[in-house]
Amino acid sequence: MTPEISHLVNNLDPRFTLFHELMAKKVKDILLVSSLYDACIMEEDCRLAEKIINEYRGLNLSKPPRLTWVSTAEEALSAVEKQEFDLVITMPRLFDMDAFVLGREIKKRVPTLPVHLLIHTAFAPDGFLTKERTEGLDRIFVWSGNADLLLAMIKNVEDRDNVHRDTQVAGVRVILFVEDSPQYLSSILPILYREVVSQTQAVLEEKLNEEHRLLTMRARAKILIAQSYEEAIAIYEEFKPYLLGVISDVRFTKAGRLDENAGVELLSKIMGEIPDIPVLLTSSEPSNREKAASIPASFIDKNSPTLYAEIHTFFLEHLGFGDFIFRLSDGREVGRVSTVRALEKVLAAVPVESFIYHGARNDFSRWLFARSETMLAAKMRPLTVNDFDGDSEKARQYLVASLQERRKGRQKGVVVDFDPDYYDPDTELLKIGQGSLGGKARGLVFLSTLLQRHQSLHKKHPKVEIIIPQTLVITTESFDAFVAAGDLKGLSKIDAPDEEIAARFLETEFPAKTAATLRAYLAEVRNPLAVRSSSLLEDSQHRAYAGLYRTYMIPNNHCDIEVRLKHLLTAVKLVYASTYFQGPKSFARRVGQRTEEEKMAVIVQEIIGGEYQGYFYPVISGVAQSHNYYPFARMKPEDGIATIALGLGKTVVEGHRALRFSPKHPQIMPQFATVESVLNNSQHLFYALKLEKDSLDFDVHDASALVRRDVSEALNEAPVQFVASTYIPEEHRIKDSGYLDGPKVLTFAQVLKYKAFPLAELLADALELGHAGMGCPVEIEFSVDLCPRPGRKPAFVFLQIRPMTARAELMEVEIEEEEIERAFCYSTSALGNSDKRDIRDIIYVKPEVFDPARTPQIAQEIGRLNTALIRQGRSYVLIGPGRWGSADRWLGIPVQWADISGVGAIVETTAPALKAEPSQGSHFFHNVTTLGINYLTVSHNKGDFLNWNWLSGLPRLEETNYVAHAVLESPFVLKVDGRKSHGVIYNES
Repeated sequence: MTPEISHLVNNLDPRFTLFHELMAKKVKDILLVSSLYDACIMEEDCRLAEKIINEYRGLNLSKPPRLTWVSTAEEALSAVEKQEFDLVITMPRLFDMDAFVLGREIKKRVPTLPVHLLIHTAFAPDGFLTKERTEGLDRIFVWSGNADLLLAMIKNVEDRDNVHRDTQVAGVRVILFVEDSPQYLSSILPILYREVVSQTQAVLEEKLNEEHRLLTMRARAKILIAQSYEEAIAIYEEFKPYLLGVISDVRFTKAGRLDENAGVELLSKIMGEIPDIPVLLTSSEPSNREKAASIPASFIDKNSPTLYAEIHTFFLEHLGFGDFIFRLSDGREVGRVSTVRALEKVLAAVPVESFIYHGARNDFSRWLFARSETMLAAKMRPLTVNDFDGDSEKARQYLVASLQERRKGRQKGVVVDFDPDYYDPDTELLKIGQGSLGGKARGLVFLSTLLQRHQSLHKKHPKVEIIIPQTLVITTESFDAFVAAGDLKGLSKIDAPDEEIAARFLETEFPAKTAATLRAYLAEVRNPLAVRSSSLLEDSQHRAYAGLYRTYMIPNNHCDIEVRLKHLLTAVKLVYASTYFQGPKSFARRVGQRTEEEKMAVIVQEIIGGEYQGYFYPVISGVAQSHNYYPFARMKPEDGIATIALGLGKTVVEGHRALRFSPKHPQIMPQFATVESVLNNSQHLFYALKLEKDSLDFDVHDASALVRRDVSEALNEAPVQFVASTYIPEEHRIKDSGYLDGPKVLTFAQVLKYKAFPLAELLADALELGHAGMGCPVEIEFSVDLCPRPGRKPAFVFLQIRPMTARAELMEVEIEEEEIERAFCYSTSALGNSDKRDIRDIIYVKPEVFDPARTPQIAQEIGRLNTALIRQGRSYVLIGPGRWGSADRWLGIPVQWADISGVGAIVETTAPALKAEPSQGSHFFHNVTTLGINYLTVSHNKGDFLNWNWLSGLPRLEETNYVAHAVLESPFVLKVDGRKSHGVIYNES
């Protein structure tokens, strides 16, 4: 493993690690010291604890603190000695000690513990709040029954405790608030905090998931309180680089004396050093408005009946929480945006004069800081054309590119709640509902995170766009609602045909809320779509459920959105229905899983490709695995294996004819060793989506909208020309070009041999990354678009990732030479790791009557025998020619999982009438290996053998036209050595 990949595995997502580090110190425990009377009044009159909890919930803040009440100073001092508190709030009337003395006593015991005094009136008698009396108190507030004040007191303590670290770590902004009056401090501070919190939430327009929204909220601006000129200057000097704005009273102490002009001097000094910083002068005397104008500063009368609204306006218009208003130097408005994405769009079109004006004033950075975009905002402070050698357009392009990079980068690995008001076509992962994403979608989230973390993959292949197609996940919440509405849960327990299950699901009404959201989604998206399953258990390591559920593809091109919605809802219903189809039920019984516990999420995924003569398909689709079960020549198992085909991936995952190669050795292709082998083994048919605008005929089979096309029908289409070679009959040779005259064969030579696209290298890198990230061998489904739209690069598209099964789990199995000599079956390409001695039954395809044209009938006959053996609880070995589970009847027996659900081991043999590579890469094959079902491939040219004479001589318990069922008197021995991939079956008696 490379050091870079090791770093990737051992570290968290850096985008949100930063936010995890912020606000590390929280107020978790508060000690309230008051008389019983005050406690009762606070509890009954305003329900203190309840209001704190409600305020936290209402503002979507993290866990509220716990409140502990004591009624005497003695109890309070005892409590702080025994327990760690984060804040003490005391009332002035205590039975046994003056509250001011209590504050001093607490400070003796815990000097750093903040103590706040709550008084009942702002009109304290002279001498009540002297400096000497209040030296044990950090803050004094006036209690009027408003729980908002408690929230502000708590958040201010947290701000003070975290400001030093958070400004250094993330450049978090600071608002300096200068106020020495407990009365106005108590009335204005709650307004400031409510405004900071609610406005920060309001401008987080990207619909991140709730965890990320809460984390991002930690980067909100902090409010620091000063009560004297010297204290304000100290805060200003320390946090000068991080100041978002300053709010100051006019009259407060300076040099130990009350100064009528201290606030004016303070703001004038700050404005002289930072001319573009927003400042607000507050006063209870309206005549001080003239002093504010002389600074110049905004002004608010603290006794104004619209105080809240005026502060709200200051936040919107001056601190950057409102719309960004593009202006010219004379103040004329030339544009307005409310979101960061809109800023990115409009910025490129506004007059350059406006860009220069705002850049020089730090308006961009201030607006971004208000949205907790601390990293991006720091890059913009200040941003002037002088930073770009006077080239204003270059400066503007830099800002646009930075905004675009930020937008795309922060969405990687994040599943965003779909909201049509904030839809971003560059968002990779969207979701509807709060349920589970399912296994397949979880794999896509992992892939997105992997790509975001591993930027060197993009740098290594700069001419390729490495992406995940935009994906909308309909979470399991909608499945639960749909099943409940139609009373469908009982279908999980009955043995009904798939067609009956599908009919019940199709006649059930879809939840109106989800349907409306999907309509809004379709209003934004016009690309062809794949509607794919993502059940809870899908793509897990030991219960893969691969390929058991349905996938439907829809053109999504009808002019009427209601028709397109009908197609989508029908596809989703049928994916839901496949949860209860026979194949998944049989698989569930095999793994000991109850079908009624399974839940289905659905992925709606953009299909990557192009339109060619009314058909839509990608140039290449395929499956790659990081472990190769059948290495050849110089290949090693860890070099991996890939299977690719022209068109949609159904060709590969269902086991049709396709091209196999190792990404580390792309030119070693034994199936293309000779001209004859190329002509016989190359792909002749491919899947494409028919772009018909009429209604689609959906059924339980998921190929409803797909067509199988012959390569010869598409010779003039760009994808075929790109991946094809030409056979020259008169020379009996193949030339690596699809543009010559003559019959075409799909060799993918331009990609694998001449590296016109770095597919092999990309797959090798991707498999290594996936293996490192998952900690086990992986399988990746992908597609390649080599004919992109103008202005776009060729694309490598990740569609899915799943773990492969572990190969050699617990025991070491040794196969002796004597056992090979006694065996009736021996394979050097065997999967699994086992020593089984409990199987007596063998079902095999009779070689003397085998006919490739009858393989569907053979599959049905095997299914009937399988059902009988399951009823009797007997496992068996299945033996027959070609690829088991192939959808191509000419390559093997096209059994479904339900046809062989009781199998204990499978033997794949060769037959003169079949020309097929060994099974690998199909969904069927993945499920077999995941379940630990041993799979032995017998290739006679490798020294492998199967004693057909002995097998045919066994007594047949039952026999059909093409299949025989034999039973031995005692169990035979099946051993597979997972380290060497050797397997043997022999009869001990």
